[in-house]
Amino acid sequence: MKKFLSLLAGLLLPFLSIAQQVDKGWDERVNEAFKPFSDAVSGFIFSAVNPGAIEAKQLPVVIIILLTGATIFTLYFKFIQFRGFKLAINTVRGKYTDPNEVGEVSHFQALTAALSGTVGLGNIAGVAIAVSLGGPGATFWMILAGLLGMASKFTECTLGVRFRDIGPDGTVYGGPMYYLTKGLKEKGFTKLGKVLAVLFSIMCIGGSFGGGNMFQANQAAQQFNHMVGATSGSAGIIFGMVMAGVVAIVIIGGIKRIGSVTEKVVPFMCGLYVLAAIVILLLNINFLPSAISEIFAGALTAKGMAGGFVGVLVQGFRRAAFSNEAGVGSAAIAHSAVRTNNPASEGIVALLEPFIDTVVVCTMTALVIIITNGDGSIMTYGVKEADGVLATSRAFASTLPWFPYVLTIAVVLFAFSTMLSWSYYGLQSWMYLFGRSKLADYSYKILFCLFVILGSAASLGAVTDFSDAMIFAMVVPNMTGLIILLPVVKKEVNSYIGKIRTGEIKTYK
Repeated sequence: MKKFLSLLAGLLLPFLSIAQQVDKGWDERVNEAFKPFSDAVSGFIFSAVNPGAIEAKQLPVVIIILLTGATIFTLYFKFIQFRGFKLAINTVRGKYTDPNEVGEVSHFQALTAALSGTVGLGNIAGVAIAVSLGGPGATFWMILAGLLGMASKFTECTLGVRFRDIGPDGTVYGGPMYYLTKGLKEKGFTKLGKVLAVLFSIMCIGGSFGGGNMFQANQAAQQFNHMVGATSGSAGIIFGMVMAGVVAIVIIGGIKRIGSVTEKVVPFMCGLYVLAAIVILLLNINFLPSAISEIFAGALTAKGMAGGFVGVLVQGFRRAAFSNEAGVGSAAIAHSAVRTNNPASEGIVALLEPFIDTVVVCTMTALVIIITNGDGSIMTYGVKEADGVLATSRAFASTLPWFPYVLTIAVVLFAFSTMLSWSYYGLQSWMYLFGRSKLADYSYKILFCLFVILGSAASLGAVTDFSDAMIFAMVVPNMTGLIILLPVVKKEVNSYIGKIRTGEIKTYK
């Protein structure tokens, strides 16, 4: 660890020296040069059906793929997200877990590690955008998409464990890269599996540096510096240095240390945020029935909202997909490290992820916004992500004046935990492409920490937009593999449930 930190410090010094000399227009010039390429890629990935003058009616094809896949998985596994919910709770608390099983982290640690990559600004800013564009009714469709996404997470995370590799030292290597390669080979699609795995890995690495790192660091730095009144040009660099140092200390320990950190940070940050929401709802309990009524009525009527009924539906579906990433394949990388000999056990645990992320956290945010702002009038049509954070902050602050300070803590924690998870996702993809050597391991982690500082010091919107497009481009290879490997998942879940019923799997708690 000392050697790694010394090497990191040595690389940071010249980097910081250059960053301090950068004039204000540097990031703008990078954006201008990169924007045409970014727009082309983003436009292709997020190409929409029903394009027109009303933005709210545009539904990216990638979202259609995610929703179609989630619906297929829900029907194929006979609504596993509802049938297996109690089993998921029992499994995550260790009732059926043998501590001697193979893996690196517990079911709970794997769940929190994956949750840390999805619970974030999408739950805070994204919901405000959905309500501002689609009205209260968008919340209904957001919840529905979250419930469907539970089946997607179950499917991909079961496969993540089923086709993982375990090194001689017990280190786990898993995720879509492996079930695309090994799983499709079993089905006779060897070449297709290799191509899809490489594509997925490249996109995952790009996404880890941008949306999973730079964007998070930039938003956290802006929120923190705004609250403390830091206006100097070096404020972002200083914040980035601190954040990079903390991230380095955690990620050098691999998934075991990431899991040990996220199992504490994720419950705390979610609890802190949800508690504030509950306080507001209790203080405005008289308005809660009407807010719920608006959600259901708005989902079907959508009078006066941009895009009408279709616009409301689209906004709900889009924000749910962007929030929980069910079907993207990223979570399968974290869940594959779990200690278990039964792949479906982790798939069952994973279905809780969209429920917590979208059905609970996003819904709480939406209810607060609806109650405090009525129909979202505090936000204007076309509100953007950064404005969404401010809109949510104002909604909470209307009842709890001190909430912006809590939000600052939440944003920093959300950003930190997201970076931890995405560093692991990117590293696994990096090592799949370049080998499982210490050089590959350290080179990726050093680059990741450098990008934390870069993201905090400069706003590279075009680069981040490109990386976000890469994250959702992961859907194409991942969904292809999931559909082909559905019979494998069914065999695994039937085996797991059967072992519990017959007593072959013992009860430990």
